[in-house]
Amino acid sequence: MDTENFKRVFLPFHGKLYGIARKILENQNDAEDIVQETYIKLWHMRGELESLINPESYAVTLVKNSCLDFLKKVKPELYAIYEMEFSSNDSLIANIENKDQLIHIQNIMKQLPARQKHVIRLKIWDNLSNAEIAKLTGLTQGNVKMIISRARKTIKKLYKKWEKDENRKFA
Repeated sequence: MDTENFKRVFLPFHGKLYGIARKILENQNDAEDIVQETYIKLWHMRGELESLINPESYAVTLVKNSCLDFLKKVKPELYAIYEMEFSSNDSLIANIENKDQLIHIQNIMKQLPARQKHVIRLKIWDNLSNAEIAKLTGLTQGNVKMIISRARKTIKKLYKKWEKDENRKFA
């Protein structure tokens, strides 16, 4: 694909791509950076793009994935929320409820003691094994397992309390 064809095919999507990135990232500068990086990726792939049936859909998918990758690295809490939104085919109401639940779980996690918070984040957000967490933190694997267990119990207990309180509000 030559320069003129690339511009003709992909530049009209700029506004849409920026809007998607802005919505996901909730930050103008980050959205602009992601869109620019997306266009760079597309340009480097230009030889393969001529056979695309739907270039717009491809560009949108690329920008969404780039945003999610960015969030996963920089803002893991937001990543979890948006991953749930984009991977779910549930109704809007279900997505809102899931988002509220996830936000509440994150608030509960903020209440954990520092060590529990750190270890559970490594386990959940970074998807590390107990052995990797032990190596990273200097704890034994037994301690890591115990800390994760205690953190999960606390999260579960506080979440059930919140859920009960929420149900009481609407009863």
